[in-house]
Amino acid sequence: MTRRSALAGIAAVTAVAAAGCAGGGSSQSQPARRPVRAVDPSSTDAYTTAAKPLLLQVMAHPDDDLYFMNPDAQQLVRAGVPVVSVYLTAGEAVGKNWVPGMPKPTLDRAAYSSARHQGLRQAYATMLGVDTFTPWRTSVLDLPGGVRAETNVLIHGRRKARLIFLNIAMASPDDMRLPALWSAPGTVMQTLAATGSPCQTISSYDHETLVDVLAGIMDTYRPTVLHTMDPDPEFQAHDAVHPKDNDYGSCSDHRDHTPTALFTWKAMSQWVADATRRDRRAPRFTTLSFRGYYNQRWPYNLPPAVVERKLRLVDAYGGDPHWECGNAAGCGDYGQGHGRALRNRKAWIRSTHYRYPGAQLAVRTDRSGRLEAYGVLGTQAARWRETAPGSGRWSPPQNLGGGPLAPALAVVTDAAGRTVLLGLRFSLLEGQGGGNAREIVVLEQRTPDGEWGRWTSLGTPERRPMRGRRVGTPAAVATPDGRVHLFARTAAKGVATRVREANGRWGPWRDLGGNGIQDGLTTTVDRQQRVHVFAAGHDTVHHWTQDAPGEPVYFQPLTGLPQPSHQPGVALAPDGALTVVYRAPAAVRPVAYRFTPPAGADARRAAIDAAALRSTPLRHFDGYGPIGAGAVAVRGGKDTVVLVGRAEDGTVQAQRGISGAAAPRRAPAGWLPVGTSALATGLDQQVCVVGMGAGADPWVWRPHPTSDV
Repeated sequence: MTRRSALAGIAAVTAVAAAGCAGGGSSQSQPARRPVRAVDPSSTDAYTTAAKPLLLQVMAHPDDDLYFMNPDAQQLVRAGVPVVSVYLTAGEAVGKNWVPGMPKPTLDRAAYSSARHQGLRQAYATMLGVDTFTPWRTSVLDLPGGVRAETNVLIHGRRKARLIFLNIAMASPDDMRLPALWSAPGTVMQTLAATGSPCQTISSYDHETLVDVLAGIMDTYRPTVLHTMDPDPEFQAHDAVHPKDNDYGSCSDHRDHTPTALFTWKAMSQWVADATRRDRRAPRFTTLSFRGYYNQRWPYNLPPAVVERKLRLVDAYGGDPHWECGNAAGCGDYGQGHGRALRNRKAWIRSTHYRYPGAQLAVRTDRSGRLEAYGVLGTQAARWRETAPGSGRWSPPQNLGGGPLAPALAVVTDAAGRTVLLGLRFSLLEGQGGGNAREIVVLEQRTPDGEWGRWTSLGTPERRPMRGRRVGTPAAVATPDGRVHLFARTAAKGVATRVREANGRWGPWRDLGGNGIQDGLTTTVDRQQRVHVFAAGHDTVHHWTQDAPGEPVYFQPLTGLPQPSHQPGVALAPDGALTVVYRAPAAVRPVAYRFTPPAGADARRAAIDAAALRSTPLRHFDGYGPIGAGAVAVRGGKDTVVLVGRAEDGTVQAQRGISGAAAPRRAPAGWLPVGTSALATGLDQQVCVVGMGAGADPWVWRPHPTSDV
């Protein structure tokens, strides 16, 4: 080893050890870095026209998509959306394709990488609906910076999959690894040539080369849906109850997952900036980021039938040494086959969690009765408006800027009728020892349905950027007294708030306490005009409220509610009762729980005993994932609860009422949602379901007001 290599290795190890899983910077002297090309928050260029749907996924290792991005990816592919899956590393670290219970083979990293590639071909062939061992077309792909990669293509009718293997060695010379490539200036990594690969070129990657390669792939394939991993995994205490297992540092994820996501987000921002400058139009795509080893730490949120569909693909990937697949180096990642993913106590297969939960589109109704949808399109905030009330047709998206933004926005209408839009921004995303920070930002209308002001930073409730990166997506609610209440999950897994007073001034951040909740907050205002906040905890549904309007929000436990698996839906009845709807872990059928918050002198800071409350199983609303809830007027002057969510096959369903006779209705064929769909009501109290389509454009479904929906 040369002295220069040794010094570079020491610098990299020092930087990464200091940063842990945070991917922070180094205080050491740094070589010159190319200026970051990123989205300008003030940019509001028009978007490109709608394009044919295409899904692009970026993973660290072969199988990350199968464990963490399904069932979402599978549902899009089965619906005919082409997929391009990019794998950064060769996945060769273990180096032994071992079948548990059998003697361990000799170390052969190139063969193990090749076997994992074959496993993916088997899994995607299964996903496309063809024979597991269908031959693929393999070739070499020339990429920016002079690097080369293997690419495999398989087409079956309308279904198409392309796999791109960058094959960066997980442990490059001098023990360089992906966290160092992100954080440590001057780091260089090399590729590994997999056995039998058509790409036997050894390529070198520095930080900027990898960003350019990913941005180049995005520009070549022009995705309308982009799947990433978790750029900011949550902190995890490791003890006897929560062993460290595969976690890296103090976070609940693999050390390669985090930099992979950071590189992807940085490449997205660069692509949008460069393409907008070149084309004078912003790329049009929607994004979902997926949690990784987080799945092990929280209640399972997928029912058995959905898990079985994931397992079928993982088993095809795992393969078997006795299979005749045509790949001499191996027929899959043998340790993952034959149902082992179900028996593994880490149980990653039993859940799928979004890093930025909430509806993909935030929806409101303007004063004329037209729907407005707000979402993140091409990392920037966008607004769609119905061309006329009830038309179901949308005007072209208006670029509101503010990027690069995480893919979940909160929108409220204040007492004066002005729209307030809140998002989570990647304010710094530099790497190589540079800044890495997030902030909550707000955009407000100056007048009702009028012009917008400028994006303003509200910071985060955390003082240090490393902790600020763990802050959740904003949730908000407007109250009749003119205030806007902003809430966000903290790095400590509690809730913090910031309030905009009626005069438009934002107060300071205030920690509301609580702990052990998942991100994804549900807010509402009750009949007494008090704010309520709900979140899914490890143990039960957590709850925050006020004693009276204008009073501080505080933590008020709900005792007796069962353990939830996802963000609860909440609906307000005219008698002041609140209906909380969610599924228990791994359950297919949700349950509705009804309680009336105490009022007046009875509103004390004490726990509400929910154990004796009436619970109503929703006998026909089988499915998975978060449930949106609301209330609409019905004949006779009473309101009824309306629900929206995913059925077991991933399609959208809506239901009016929670009685035993109530049954859901499915959205029309072809309206497959990306992420979570939103529930809204028009001025005529008509139920509206608004979702993001695979072409990065919204759709609206208005179920006919029959007895069931």
